[in-house]
Amino acid sequence: MKSNSIIADPNILHNPVQQAETQQVPGAEAIILSLLAEGVEKIFGYPGGAIMPTYDVLYNYENQLEHVLVRHEQGAVHAAQGYARASGEVGVCVATSGPGATNLITGIADAFLDSTPIVCITGQVFAHLLGTDAFQEIDILDISMPVTKWNYKVTEAAEIPSAIAKAFYVAKSGRPGPVLIDITKNAQVDVLNFAYRACTNLKSYAPYPRPSQLALMQAASLINQAQKPMVLLGQGVILGEAEAEFLTFLEHTGMPVASTVLGLSALPTAHPQYVGMLGMHGNYAPNTLTNECDVLVAVGMRFDDRVTSNLVYYAKQAQVIHFEIDPSEINKNVQADVAVLGNVKQTLPELMKLLEVKTYNTWFEQFKKLHVIENEKIIQPDLCAQGDEISMAEVVESINQNCSDAILVTDVGQHQMATCRYAKFKQTRSLITSGGLGTMGFCLPAAIGAKFACPDRPVIGIVGDGGVQMTIQELGVVMQHQLDVKLIILNNQFLGMVRQWQELYFEQRYASTPMSNPDFCMIAESYGITNQKIASPKALNQGIQDMLSHPGAYVLEVMVKQEENVFPIITPGASVADMCLESPETKQSEDS
Repeated sequence: MKSNSIIADPNILHNPVQQAETQQVPGAEAIILSLLAEGVEKIFGYPGGAIMPTYDVLYNYENQLEHVLVRHEQGAVHAAQGYARASGEVGVCVATSGPGATNLITGIADAFLDSTPIVCITGQVFAHLLGTDAFQEIDILDISMPVTKWNYKVTEAAEIPSAIAKAFYVAKSGRPGPVLIDITKNAQVDVLNFAYRACTNLKSYAPYPRPSQLALMQAASLINQAQKPMVLLGQGVILGEAEAEFLTFLEHTGMPVASTVLGLSALPTAHPQYVGMLGMHGNYAPNTLTNECDVLVAVGMRFDDRVTSNLVYYAKQAQVIHFEIDPSEINKNVQADVAVLGNVKQTLPELMKLLEVKTYNTWFEQFKKLHVIENEKIIQPDLCAQGDEISMAEVVESINQNCSDAILVTDVGQHQMATCRYAKFKQTRSLITSGGLGTMGFCLPAAIGAKFACPDRPVIGIVGDGGVQMTIQELGVVMQHQLDVKLIILNNQFLGMVRQWQELYFEQRYASTPMSNPDFCMIAESYGITNQKIASPKALNQGIQDMLSHPGAYVLEVMVKQEENVFPIITPGASVADMCLESPETKQSEDS
């Protein structure tokens, strides 16, 4: 089991519910009333036999709790993720037993790796049938245990209120994550005396570790003495709602800052101390200078392999300070010289009291010099592509020029990296993407969830021709709810990222990556969604403007370069300082 999970213990549910008045209701109604008590307004789901009693009760509460009927349970969990990531609240999805429950697993795993707070409620067969291989019976607790923060099987109606209360508390407290509650059919049908009390603590669960004053003093000492410090900004700043505290800390110390993929948008891209994105396809300067800085200040990030590459070569010269809420992440990948546990919303202000105001003009000059190299070799060629083909970067830049406040939701692949590299963010929670699991099919349903969460913000999904076909049926949700979601399909007729790796590392053997695609505009048309297809760079900006000005859903298919590569890239197994700015063939040609 992953270290941030909570072991399912039946005794965890024995906290008495204290409320002045109770009412007798069936368990199914207790589920709905519990969700309403938690302030839930939207749920995403798909009905079926074992959860049907709950759906029957939901029919009476349609004016209080909106249910969004997805077209596949994976769409429900990704939509719940998008809702949670955009709003900061807990996303909720519902499915039936058996295949309904197992279809949630990919999204649950995605939420687990990306620390997304969701509560998944699944129906289960009658308690007396458990273990008999009844129709659509599956042990979803054992299946989901490695990828949930906590899960629990409810077999009696009386358990429902406290189980759901604790599910919400566990999902959103500390390091957030997914929780699954499996509820047998008899528990939904039987009657209980319903009363609800929100959960505020659990025995043996300490989601908010107290920061050590000694650790804060040690961290401050290292930062105050640093000549070449660098801050690594992670999603923990967003999850901790600590954007303002982080900005104050950053401007006080004057240090350069780079972001992980999931940390993007926590800090405005245009901030003068921002030096770029970390990782395999990140920016040249912050990756290279990771191995030259003397103090590395990691704030709410977990040193995953896409950021560190080969740990043997990673920042060996640096003193590492790790700000983290989850103790299991400390020293898991990178050894910390100082570990500061706690929510960074609390720890950063405490640290500020001990820090000196400094500037690092000479150190920043090193970042600028390396940025000039990347700009010349990669950024400008990407943004100003020659010829009659459209680059992915040009599409993202056109969005920047025409819409400054959108929530961008991506799928996984080349378009994802192009978006992360070139999008300009002005406000937090403006990028929703699948990070740790890298789930194709994430974009469209997550964009749907984001739009339900933030109806007043533009939501633009950016997806490849491969990923969109994994969950394209969710256009039915867009149609049914007349949802103003803009979807840009970057069509290169390849599984682009896999093809790039085949080109660079597998001798251009394009095994099963060329794609024959349907007419995406015709599909959009069949769902009643306005659409347009663009193949010329001259038509790009107008196409983006047409999409953004249209009052409703829009599918914009953009034919992009078939064999475009995303650079820079850190070759697997190499040091972060050894970024390739071009393909080996290009370099060899230039050298000759």
